[in-house]
Amino acid sequence: MERVVITGMGAITPLGHTVGTFWGNLVEGKSGISPIDTFDTENYKVKIAGEIKDFSASDFFEQRETLRLDRFCQFALAAADQAWTDSGLDMKLLDSDRIGVYVGSAIGGIETLLRNIKVHNRRGPRKVQASLVPMFINNMAAAQISIKWGTTGPTIAPATACAIGNTAIGEAFKLIRNGEMDVMFAGGTEASINEIGMASFGNATAVSTRNDEPTKASRPFDVDRDGFVMSEGAGILMLESLSHAKKRNAKIYAEIIGYGISSDSHHVVSPHPEGQGAYKAMTKALESANISPDKVDVINAHGTSTILGDRIETLAIKKVFGERAYTIPVTSNKSMIGHMQGASGAIEAIALVKTLQDGIIPPTINLENPDPECDLDYVPNVAREADADIGLSNSFGFGGHNAVILMKKYTN
Repeated sequence: MERVVITGMGAITPLGHTVGTFWGNLVEGKSGISPIDTFDTENYKVKIAGEIKDFSASDFFEQRETLRLDRFCQFALAAADQAWTDSGLDMKLLDSDRIGVYVGSAIGGIETLLRNIKVHNRRGPRKVQASLVPMFINNMAAAQISIKWGTTGPTIAPATACAIGNTAIGEAFKLIRNGEMDVMFAGGTEASINEIGMASFGNATAVSTRNDEPTKASRPFDVDRDGFVMSEGAGILMLESLSHAKKRNAKIYAEIIGYGISSDSHHVVSPHPEGQGAYKAMTKALESANISPDKVDVINAHGTSTILGDRIETLAIKKVFGERAYTIPVTSNKSMIGHMQGASGAIEAIALVKTLQDGIIPPTINLENPDPECDLDYVPNVAREADADIGLSNSFGFGGHNAVILMKKYTN
């Protein structure tokens, strides 16, 4: 089997539009949550989100191209461009059949869909955009990346809700490990902060209504948490076989060594009450890497800031690691960036790579009054230096989808 490494990364987040800016702000414990300014929230229960500010599509695309790309595709292509450039790969020197794209989105191009529904209702069917369907369907981010770089290997858009980022990375990892591909774009993208989405989540009481304190709204594992915070952006990683990367003397950020998936088979929005799905996914990731639980040095939690989710993830971690769970640092990036849905896993994978590389664990901010049922070491409020060799990252999605990836600091 091939070893699989990460050779490039790209990020569009509420904390910055590059990996370096995102990581620097994450380590400093800054929040990317702010009042929504893209539509009038006066009549909405929820008025805050992790919006991408100051993103200019013209920095990445010609105007004609921009008009054919929904915002979720724009984010994905911008992140992919960063990752590709960072990797140093050259398409002229590669076999396009050995390069694939696994990039998904939970919601897809809902902004384009809503805009065209308004046009239809106001001006009639003849004014609906002819390119509506190829702009809003979920696979289009992956397709646009494949078209731009001319890849002819498998192009798939995983649909596993908020587990998409890890699903994409994990399935791409398997293709390379099995020798079927040399290089894969992998990650997720999302742009669903809009009137309908915010109204629905607000009415479902799934999101925080701490509107007067947006930077304190996402508070995983805190007893006063009241829901997650919607966010947007994209994360793309370049995965490559170690043999391929070595041939071209590529820089290597980290190695992916394990991947586990499972289904709760329980409820469309609530996690399994005993954390069975999360437990199985973490266990399978460890088994696929052939390592024991005592080798894991850090956990990047799903940590959404929901009452049930945080408690059950904590329970699942205890089931996997036993008493040692209390000694493993567990951090939630969502405390700062909110819940980026389909992009979450990929962005959190990038953060875990940086932790392994730089020896710094970002904090879980806003952890002021720990929930008694959430009693692990969540790296509260201040980043921590740590010589971590192996890290685990959790992603769980609506419908009971669970995807976990395991990474290791790269050594020859």
